[in-house]
Amino acid sequence: MENIQQPQLTPVAALSDDAKVAFYKKTYSHVAGGVLAFFIAEFILLQSTTVIDFMLSMTQGWRWLIMLGGFMFMTNYAESTALKTSDKNKQYMAYGLYILAEAIIFIPLIYIAMVYSGGMELINQAAIVTLSLFGGLTAVVFVTKKDFSFLRSILTIGFFIALGLIIAGTLFGFDLGLWFSVGMCVLAAGSILYQTSNLINKYTNDQYIPAAIGLFASLMLLFWYVLQIFISRD
Repeated sequence: MENIQQPQLTPVAALSDDAKVAFYKKTYSHVAGGVLAFFIAEFILLQSTTVIDFMLSMTQGWRWLIMLGGFMFMTNYAESTALKTSDKNKQYMAYGLYILAEAIIFIPLIYIAMVYSGGMELINQAAIVTLSLFGGLTAVVFVTKKDFSFLRSILTIGFFIALGLIIAGTLFGFDLGLWFSVGMCVLAAGSILYQTSNLINKYTNDQYIPAAIGLFASLMLLFWYVLQIFISRD
């Protein structure tokens, strides 16, 4: 019986320059594909008034906590599944489910932004700012070649504090306000630095899908709070 040869796994940091570029292209093309799929899914979902009404109703009180809990579960599932398996089909399935979860949880925010601006103006502005920040933060990591893995503990503490504030705000009915959104943008920026650093230093040559999921998650977190800032400004 013939032995099935397993693909050789090499840390990205140890690859040749050409192989590194190929890995980065695969990763960022998958991030771009995820963003495109997100907006297509969002467009389709927003065609249904039933879906919109249901999601708006889920933003009230404890229902929103259920939504957040389900979203966090899906996030953990997608990232852990993509990292634990080398099966590309399973990785793509995890990525697809995560994109769908993002599209669903974004429905109330996108809908409110469209109502406030009478169209796509706020969304387009927030998207441009988000992509500009994402590009700038990415460039910082690639140009400086600094290892931002030290941000992990800071981000973990920051996200736990943010989660506690979100839960408290939901249960006791107070608005977290503009400065909370600004703080979350800072956390999202740190997450982009951390994920980009992992792209260079942590992953192996076949893990472009898990790398893309991490970057996509950070990008969408930044977009969420940039859009909230634009809405609160109007």
